[in-house]
Amino acid sequence: MNERLVVTCGRITFQNPVLAASGTFGYGSEFERFFPLASLGGFVTKTLFVEPRDGNPPPRVAETSAGMINSIGLANVGWEAFVAEKVPDLKAIVGAARMLVNIAGNAPDEYRAIAARVEGDRERVGCAGIEVNVSCPNVKEGGTNIGCDLHQFQAAVRGVREETSLPVFVKLSPNVADVVPFAACAIDEGADGVSLINTVYGMQIDIEKRRPVLGTGSGGLSGPAILPIGVYWTHKVRAAFPDLPILGIGGIATWRDALQYLLAGAHAIQVGTAAFVNPLACVEIIAGLERYCSQRDTTIAELSGAAHRGGRLAEAAVWTG
Repeated sequence: MNERLVVTCGRITFQNPVLAASGTFGYGSEFERFFPLASLGGFVTKTLFVEPRDGNPPPRVAETSAGMINSIGLANVGWEAFVAEKVPDLKAIVGAARMLVNIAGNAPDEYRAIAARVEGDRERVGCAGIEVNVSCPNVKEGGTNIGCDLHQFQAAVRGVREETSLPVFVKLSPNVADVVPFAACAIDEGADGVSLINTVYGMQIDIEKRRPVLGTGSGGLSGPAILPIGVYWTHKVRAAFPDLPILGIGGIATWRDALQYLLAGAHAIQVGTAAFVNPLACVEIIAGLERYCSQRDTTIAELSGAAHRGGRLAEAAVWTG
């Protein structure tokens, strides 16, 4: 373990600041043929519901000019199958990497239910914490996105917090006018930290068929296109809440990308879409950050939030057109 890379994010200590993001890393063991899972700081499981879920109709993924757009629909095996079928393999290879279980539901009460299941099986699973995916439509209230409705967001986070004593990170949506009130709400409801950002709403049209490429029409844009958006919100949330643990996500493909998030205020980062293009992205980012710290005689902990210490930004809006 390289002490320069060790980071503490809330109640969790990671051996390095690089985690594999939910939805792009399967259930944790799928990338073992490319590199040891144990070499990561941690990983986040595919989003899990109490019951299995088939997901959305195909096509569900399409490449864009700067990433990809997807509408997988959070297909997953369900909690019971995850514990019985996936966890045994994971426990054999996880090593010092920390596992965060990503959970979701189609209404606030479903978040409470899955959190209770995680709490009940926490020793058997060996998870270090929970990441709450609030980017789900509430099917009981007309399909309103829970992560974009402050009232439903509050209810979902509160339910999770009341059902578990595990560290809780809420994955915030960028599809709102201001992410800061949602971060504030997560803090008020007892979350340990936040993950930001999730994917950005998007659509791609097939100009020959004259209809959307994805089976559901729209989807979530990820990849390099959203890097500046994620860095912006990370910086803004860290400025508003200097002590809030933050996991930075969105468009990270290289160690330089990761460093932007860390300097903006993230304590650790997650790599998602890049792993589809380069399965070794995570370990290459770890190596790059290690070289950067060694050459500059610094640590990741010292770099976290350093952009806030480099000078004062304009408080009023500045016209850049």
